[in-house]
Parts: sequence; structure tokens; C-alpha cells
Amino acid sequence: MSAPPAARWPATEATNTFRRMELDRIARLAGGGGGKVLLYVLDGLGGLPREPGGPTELEAARTPNLDELARAGTCGLHDPVAPGITPGSGPGHLALFGYDPLVYETGRGVLEALGIEFPLRPGDIAVRANFCTLDARGRVTDRRAGRISSEEAAPLAARLDGIDLEGARCSVRHVKEHRFVLVLHPDAPAGDAVEDTDSGRTGQPPRAPMALNAASEPTARLLAAWLEAAAERLADQPQANMALLRGVSSRPDWPLFGDVFGMRAAAAAAYPMYRGVARLVGMDAETAPAGAPPLVDALRARLAEHDFFFLHFKPPDKAGEDGDFDRKVAAIEEADAIVPDLVDAGPDVILVTGDHSTPSTMRSHSWHPVPFLLHGGPTRSDGATTFGETACRAGAHGRVRGCDLMRLAAASAGRLAKFGA
Repeated sequence: MSAPPAARWPATEATNTFRRMELDRIARLAGGGGGKVLLYVLDGLGGLPREPGGPTELEAARTPNLDELARAGTCGLHDPVAPGITPGSGPGHLALFGYDPLVYETGRGVLEALGIEFPLRPGDIAVRANFCTLDARGRVTDRRAGRISSEEAAPLAARLDGIDLEGARCSVRHVKEHRFVLVLHPDAPAGDAVEDTDSGRTGQPPRAPMALNAASEPTARLLAAWLEAAAERLADQPQANMALLRGVSSRPDWPLFGDVFGMRAAAAAAYPMYRGVARLVGMDAETAPAGAPPLVDALRARLAEHDFFFLHFKPPDKAGEDGDFDRKVAAIEEADAIVPDLVDAGPDVILVTGDHSTPSTMRSHSWHPVPFLLHGGPTRSDGATTFGETACRAGAHGRVRGCDLMRLAAASAGRLAKFGA
């Protein structure tokens, strides 16, 4: 679901001071000692029952290993952004890394560009793009162009890489399947507050790029000109005959994860965007082949030289967005199967959760709180016997914000000193 247009204001000096204040306080408590922390993210983990009174996807899944961690640890629910707010993947992960997404906000374009290690420079504007399908009347019939394969999409992205405009050079890089990154290199400074052209719906034309402030009007004009040129170059395509643009953004200057929490951090993910959000906050990020077992290999190879490791598992979210309850159940069971190997790798504290809920009954991200479990360190058992939404609702942590979880994990690992005298 695409966010509606919203005003954006330049950050004031007071706002910037506030932005750094909370993380600066945490940094003063993080002395650099303590145990190792593993964050295992099952993308889109939270769900809803298929029928009234039935289990969610997580509750329907056979997860003996996650259930064992829950029994020995503590559980709760978290709101990735705030109650009632449906999060994107970027804000959901920033929250899990300890950054309040209502304060630390960036578009997905930057995350995608960093995920493929595109060398963003000051002044560059990155955009996350999808190939899509338009009908003869210019209406979107498929927002993902039938999930065109990477083999088909990469040559089309290369075709678009040749577009340059009056006022900007343009770069296009294929990411994965129907996704690519567009980077504008404007001749003059330009803002990044431009509305997505993807409305999140089919049956209507894409939106025109619309600037949300005066500084971003040149960017909106450049994007409109680029889309016109892209349409001409894709006119011969039966499926991928247009592009939808989302997450217009430039790289922000934020405190780095290692400076805040005093942990050398690494990440492994199959999808570039999740490597991008890790790199945005200073983590070492590597590509993991699709599937759960390669995540174990990544952890074993890097945990000795890092204090914190983020592992990302995408399949539950994909199944949820496809509306496939049973496939989401199977994906969660695949994620559960590697848990004994993750434990054996030796992290002292394990945090398992999702970046948002993706109920298969809704076929989209949702605002529903996400279950989490915290295992390791001094703890008070909360009596949970399984890992699921109902059990986590009664867990020791109750319902918290997603950006609280990293503090809980760091404290459990003995990494935060006492606050005050």
C-alpha cells in the first residue's frame, strides 16, 4: 500500500538535536563489553487467522525450535512504527536496529541503491522502481509486470540506463526480478520530497511525480521527463512496458549502529534492500543465497569477528503478499528448522521477530503488532510455551515499540550500563 501525499518540512536545528539525543544517551551507556547478539528477522512474520477463531500462519506452523526458545526466554508484541501505522520494510528494519522510524526517515530508493553497492554521492537522488504492465488506455494491470524474471528484466534495465536528461545524468541498475534502481545526478541541488508514482492499486494510471515542497520541484520535473523517455524505450514490451517509482530519497547523515550500541555489526540477506538498510547504519553486509540454510553459514563465518549479526529471511512476506496462507506456514517452518544451528553457532542473545505483519488474508503489509521472542541473558520466564501471536500477547514484555527491542537485546547481553547515579 502506498502512503498518501504528505507534507515534508526541512529538519530544524532543534529537530536534529532531538534526533541525536536518544541515541547519544544509549551510546553513553554502551561500553563495548558483553555478549554477542543475533537478530533473526522473518520478514512479514505477523499474520491473521484464515477463518474466525483459527490460528494465524505462525500459530498454524510447526515450530518446535522457536517454541523451545520462547519457553526458555521471554515474549511480547511490537509495533514497528506506532499503533495503527502500517510500516514499509525500511522503517520496520530501522526500528529493529534501534532507530525510531518516526524520527529517522528515509526513502526506499537509498536503501535499494546501497543494497547493490551503488556509489551514491552527495546530491544524488535514488529511486526504487518496478517494471509494471499498462493496458492500451494507460492503466496499471500488474504492478510487478508478472514478477518478470531477473534474466528478462536485466536487459530492460540496461536499455533504460542510456537515458540522460537536460539538467541531470541518470543511472539505472537492475536489482532483482522486476525491481531496479534509478539514480539522478542533478546538475544543481534538488530536493527529494516527491510523491510515489505507484498508487498501490491496479485499474488506474500511474500517478504523475508530484513535488511536496518547492525545493523538490526540479526533481519531479526530471522524473516526469525520465518516465516519458522510459515509456518510449519499453513500448515494444508485452509485460514490462512501464515503470512505477517509489521511495525518492537522498542519503541521510545518521549516527551509526556501532557508535550507538558499541557492537561491531554484520548482516546477511538475499534481497538487496535489506543489505542496504544495514549498510545505511554502518553494518558490514553480505549477500546470502536464497533459503534458510545459507544464513547459518553466514553466521558461522562472521560471528567470531562481530558482536551483532542480522539475518534476514524473506519468504514469509512473499507468501503473505501473494495471499498464500499455506505457503507462508511452510516458509515459517523452514525458518524454524535452522534454529538449532543458529543456537549452536554461539550467540549469547537471540532476538526473533518480523519487521511487520503481512497477513495472507490481506495480501499486504498491515498495522497489526508483530510477535517477538528474546532468548538469553538474565531473564524471568513468562510461562510462554509456544511462539505465536496469542502467546506473545501474554508475554512478559507486553506490547512495545519496535525501536525498544534493540535496547532490550543489548541489555540482555550485558552491554548497557546503569543510567544515572
